[in-house]
Amino acid sequence: MTDSNSDIDSGREPGTETVAETDGGVAEAETESETDASASEPSDEGAETSDSVSIANPTLSDDAVERVESILESGMLADGPEVRAFEDEYAAYCGTDRAVATSNGTTALHAALEALGLEEGDAVLTSPFSFVASANAIRLAGARPVFADIDPETYTLDPDAVERILEERDDVVGLLPVHLYGLAADMKRLCEIADERDLFVLEDACQAHGAEIDRERVGSFGDAACFSFYPTKNMTTGEGGVITTDRDDLADRAASFVNHGRDVGEGGSYEHVDLGHNYRMTSLAAAIGREQLERLPDFNRARRENAAYYDEQLAELPVETPTEPDGYRHVYHQYTIRTDERDELAATLDERGVDTGVYYGTPIHRQPAYETVSTAAASLPEAERAAETVLSLPVHPTLSERDRRTVVEAVTDHFHSQ
Repeated sequence: MTDSNSDIDSGREPGTETVAETDGGVAEAETESETDASASEPSDEGAETSDSVSIANPTLSDDAVERVESILESGMLADGPEVRAFEDEYAAYCGTDRAVATSNGTTALHAALEALGLEEGDAVLTSPFSFVASANAIRLAGARPVFADIDPETYTLDPDAVERILEERDDVVGLLPVHLYGLAADMKRLCEIADERDLFVLEDACQAHGAEIDRERVGSFGDAACFSFYPTKNMTTGEGGVITTDRDDLADRAASFVNHGRDVGEGGSYEHVDLGHNYRMTSLAAAIGREQLERLPDFNRARRENAAYYDEQLAELPVETPTEPDGYRHVYHQYTIRTDERDELAATLDERGVDTGVYYGTPIHRQPAYETVSTAAASLPEAERAAETVLSLPVHPTLSERDRRTVVEAVTDHFHSQ
């Protein structure tokens, strides 16, 4: 995130179910970027070409294509100066000293946890209501995930639940809060808890590019943070990820880990000082990312405007719309509502040509891959309740006015027909 308070964003996870996330409230006044002013203004242009409303619509400009063509012509396709430039620009956007680009959000999480020095037997406390990569990365780094329940309004880690677990366990070495659907977790309280117990904090910001708390961007609160640039995120590199941090030691270890354990001071040498992976970002991905970062403020503004429209139009219906706490800035990677009629509503919307998604229908601690994890049998009622009731509606920046009306009319007709 940058020194200025401009925004940018777009996204979604791979899976068999689709979903869209969003935020409640109207964006504060901002200066519209010259790059893609149309991204923040829904219109009916192209509305006649399709009767369906997609859950996501990644968009690349002609400028992105030209940048990629330039990289292709240069022949420097893998890691190189283009990646270094993207790292510098993304660190500036988040307000951090360093950034380390990676091949995707999962490898960013894994590399960051390795750089934090996890050891066998260590436990890391995280959310059960997230894409599975957040917990998988902990296990890949040799530690054990411990799950705390979520706040039912924000879907993020409940600090009270975190404190209760920490009172019972002495093996937890760090916290991995997840900023879900584009809304930041309660970082001030979680960081205070971590400071009191000398725990590290690693932000999973893979769905929250540009989200803020009191005008500070996510990615700058913990020891480090990780972002994903999957095609449906608020911004994309095709596939890609990045670690942001103010700690030079952590950044250097992560940069070494993603490049086969090479000494970061030795460039392309064959001196390998530690174990590592090939988790590098390509120059092609970085070229796309630099263009997307310039447009992120417009993307996020459009998502917030779409979310505000839904908030207003759905206010009188028996659904729970997203929360935006005081001082927070939601960037609506997904616009997620709650209803006890989730499956029936999704079926109605499907009949009307509106894509929806469920993020996430099975909490991580109930996944088959987690049956042997020590906290798999824990009672986490808020996460389990959310999994039964959440439904995401299209909120991406290219929605037209007609698209938005189609979504609202379908939801309204469903409940009025009851």
